[in-house]
Amino acid sequence: MPNRVALGHAGADAMLRGGLAPAALHEVFAAGHQGGAATGFIAGLAGRLSARKPLVWVRQDFSDRENGALSMRGLAGLGLDPRLLVTVRAADVDSGLRAAADALACDALGAVVLEVWGQARQLDLVASRKLTLAAQASGVTALVLRIAATPIPSTAETRWIVRAAHSPPGNAASVWGAPRFEAELVRNRHGPVGRWIMEWKCDECQFSEPSAYPQPVAATPAHRPHQAQARAGHRLAS
Repeated sequence: MPNRVALGHAGADAMLRGGLAPAALHEVFAAGHQGGAATGFIAGLAGRLSARKPLVWVRQDFSDRENGALSMRGLAGLGLDPRLLVTVRAADVDSGLRAAADALACDALGAVVLEVWGQARQLDLVASRKLTLAAQASGVTALVLRIAATPIPSTAETRWIVRAAHSPPGNAASVWGAPRFEAELVRNRHGPVGRWIMEWKCDECQFSEPSAYPQPVAATPAHRPHQAQARAGHRLAS
């Protein structure tokens, strides 16, 4: 399929034939205690798919009570721009679905996230078809985050089950680095499925294979890259 959006992780992108399809519906599922990991993962997907356009995140009120409010500082730490994020709190699943459908009709957006907690009967095959048709009509990607829910049939292009991945071995001072996710692709309408450890690179705003060097490496200063490169060259020469 044309116009795929690469995630940056070679194995996942190969299974997805180049990346995720925009203007489609994608689902992310996680157990209740993995809500933080799933939120980080879908934020990464949204960052890749929104292409610097505004992002609308619709959250059921119950998600706020169970997981806490979205942290703008945390999203900025992932490399996303909080100024491009509009959050909508929905009293229940029905109002959340309506808000997400309305947002998907706005073609100025890059993506719409709908976050729902628990096994909501309203999110059935008919509801997913409506979200898919709205995404196709506007070109805006729909991302549905389901926490503490069991997957059921839907029209989603892909479905992921996400958990937090173990940190690499080492002491506490050396393992503080990029967020890692154990991401299992359990539905792929256009190819096989798979399971990977995916590391989120905050500076590049993309996923990658796990780094061979778990120690954090400082990014090159954006305002003086030539100085940083010169110092690196001097160290190598010495």
